[in-house]
Amino acid sequence: MVIDRNGVIRDVAVSGRDLPVDGFNEIVERRWVDTVSSESRRKVEEMLSEASGSSEFRWREVNQQSSHGAIPLRFVALQAGSDGRVIALGHDLRGAEALQKQVIQAQQEMERNYVRLRQAEARYRVLFQIASEAVIVVELANRKIIEANPAAGRLLGLDYSSLSGRQVVKLFHDDARESLINLLNDAAARGQSGSVSLRLADGQGGISGMASLFRSEGAAHVLMSLSKTAPDQPVMGDESKVRLLRVLNHIPDAFVVTDEQLNILDVNLAFLELVQLASTEAAKGQPLNDFIGRPGADLRLLVGSLQEHGSVRNFATVTRTAFGDFEEIELSAVSVPEGLEAAYGFIFRPSRRTLQLPIMPARGLPRTAEQLTQLVGRVSLREIVAETTDVIEQMCIEAALSLTGNNRANAAEVLGLSRQSLYSKLKRHGVGNLDSDPGGDL
Repeated sequence: MVIDRNGVIRDVAVSGRDLPVDGFNEIVERRWVDTVSSESRRKVEEMLSEASGSSEFRWREVNQQSSHGAIPLRFVALQAGSDGRVIALGHDLRGAEALQKQVIQAQQEMERNYVRLRQAEARYRVLFQIASEAVIVVELANRKIIEANPAAGRLLGLDYSSLSGRQVVKLFHDDARESLINLLNDAAARGQSGSVSLRLADGQGGISGMASLFRSEGAAHVLMSLSKTAPDQPVMGDESKVRLLRVLNHIPDAFVVTDEQLNILDVNLAFLELVQLASTEAAKGQPLNDFIGRPGADLRLLVGSLQEHGSVRNFATVTRTAFGDFEEIELSAVSVPEGLEAAYGFIFRPSRRTLQLPIMPARGLPRTAEQLTQLVGRVSLREIVAETTDVIEQMCIEAALSLTGNNRANAAEVLGLSRQSLYSKLKRHGVGNLDSDPGGDL
């Protein structure tokens, strides 16, 4: 802006792309102090005074008014000639103002998060201190205790504040140290360990321990919970678990454990043999309905019964191998609560009803309506209809031959077929002795 000795704006030039040119053209021929906000008037008067009376200058922030509203600008006023004219140069501060607001907002959000973190930490401290269960936090790398609650001190017979920095293995008897190390390694490998029995350093037994892995500040830590075990409720140790798993793995009936979505969690060897899978890892994570049940029916009914009654016995269904073969089975299942969800256990064996079925013909065609319905879920409806047509045709031919004393000529007449057509069907179905034709000339 070019300003005369009376402080009147004589000319304005705008080079910023974001500045409204028309808004600044409206302030020409007006006193500069009249075109700024009230808090900026004094700054304008000081800049004009300093420009005319001194060679020194300084930048001042001014809210310049325009038809588009107040615009924050950073001005400096310079003397331009002996006639008292002043040139005022200004920079747009709106970008810096937006960044400043973002910084302030980010700082406020950090302060809110810090307050929430402090509150959460305070709640954790209170719960940690008043918990009735003994809890110890151990750094996994060096097995040193980071923190322990008062309940842990009472259980161990020590001042809980003195436990920090001590080796956790030194709190337990030499006979229990191997179990403790296995407990920590199990938690490190799987995230959570099972319960194991321990003995304290003073020989006291009846202590059970569990461990869970968590990470803090880039380091792995283990949260150990200790509790006394009732005399009549001994803790299942690692040896007992291994023995139970070994028995389940060698029972002749197939055994499967799934989650609530029927995804396989674990199986035994009998299941792998039944569905013809190579290893347990090939089965884990697979949907159970890939191997068990007729499409769209059996498992839905089974899960409904499990959710309603908790267990199912002798449920008839089929199993499918990895290569598409079918086998009739009888299935028993149980639902076991696991926290907020449930785990399902299944045991199934080949169906005993398969021993009572009539003997199939040579081509494997069913001879009764019951056997036909057993094909549902194994093959498509089109294939069942085709098989049924062959069965009916074969049964009618056999009945005609029986009625005519195996006279093919008379049987063809009874069936309304030519003798050549009947002979072709006899050959296709493998019915009768094709080398002789008593009572006929075919």
